[in-house]
Amino acid sequence: MQNPTSLAPAGPFSEDEREAVYRAIETRRDVRSQFLPKPIADTVLRRLLEAAHHAPSVGFMQPWNFIVIRDSAVKTRIRQAFSRANEAEANKFPDSRRALYSAMKLQGIAEAPINLCITCDRERGGPVILGRTHNRDTDIYSTVCAVQNLWLAARVEGIGVGWVSIFEEGDLRDILGLPDRIVPVAYLCLGHVDELCSEPELQTRGWAERLPLDDLIFQDGWGQKSG
Repeated sequence: MQNPTSLAPAGPFSEDEREAVYRAIETRRDVRSQFLPKPIADTVLRRLLEAAHHAPSVGFMQPWNFIVIRDSAVKTRIRQAFSRANEAEANKFPDSRRALYSAMKLQGIAEAPINLCITCDRERGGPVILGRTHNRDTDIYSTVCAVQNLWLAARVEGIGVGWVSIFEEGDLRDILGLPDRIVPVAYLCLGHVDELCSEPELQTRGWAERLPLDDLIFQDGWGQKSG
C-alpha cells in the first residue's frame, strides 16, 4: 500500500543556518519605542503572516486569524483602551515599584505602522478535534505558537514587534467587532527598527532577571535534579 505521506530529508541545518536560527531566538526583543515611520512592505508582511500560519497546531486545527490594523482612528481607540487599563494596572503595584512601572513605555500603538491582533477561533474544526479532547485550551496554545513564529520571522526581517497585553478584553472585542467564539490572544505592534536592546528591557531596568536555566531543569519528575 502506498504511503500517502510525502517525506523530506530531516538532518541538521548547516552551521551558518543553525547559528542564524539561534541568533534570531536570542536577540528577539519586545519593542516599544524604537519604531521607525518607514512602512512595512506588503511582501514582508505577507512573509510574516505565512510564518505565523505555518505554526504547529494540535489536530491541525489552525485556529488563528490575523486582524491587520493600519487605520489611525482604530489605533486611537485601542490606545485609549490601553491607557485606561494601564492606569488601573499601575495601582496594583506597591509604591516601591509604581514609579518604575510608570516610567516605562509599555506600548507603541500609534508609532508602529502596523498593529496586528492574532485571535483564536474556539469553534474551528468542530466540537471534536484530534488531540484536543482532554485539553480544550490546546487551541490557545497553538495560537501562541503562531505568535512566536511571527516574532522570530520579524526579527529576521529587521521588523520590531511589541506585545501589548494591558487591555480589558471587552474593549478589544468592542473595537474590533469580535464574535463571542473569538479570543484575542495577542495584540502586536510591528515596525522597522534600527536598534534593539542588547538585553530584555525589563532586565536592563532592574524589573526582573533571567532565571538560571539549571534551576529550571528537572529529571524524570518535579523537583528531581539529575546526577
